[in-house]
Amino acid sequence: MEGDNMANPFDDENGTFLILVNEEGQYSLWPDFIDVPPGWEQVGPTGSKALCSAWVDENWTDMRPKSLIRQMEEDDRQRQGID
Repeated sequence: MEGDNMANPFDDENGTFLILVNEEGQYSLWPDFIDVPPGWEQVGPTGSKALCSAWVDENWTDMRPKSLIRQMEEDDRQRQGID
């Protein structure tokens, strides 16, 4: 098929990656040659996919978006005030 020789840079095990985080505290591996998209910033090391994945695994310990964490904390405060 035509186009099969175009590899997805996000799947390149030999590529160099950045680690990005958004305002919700969600992480992404990003090929280093692609501009960082709006709303994301670079954190952690730049390097192999394995290195960056390991860093994310160690540092992204709570998968909940920050907005959900805030809402859950607010809900807890409200419950404690009522009880």
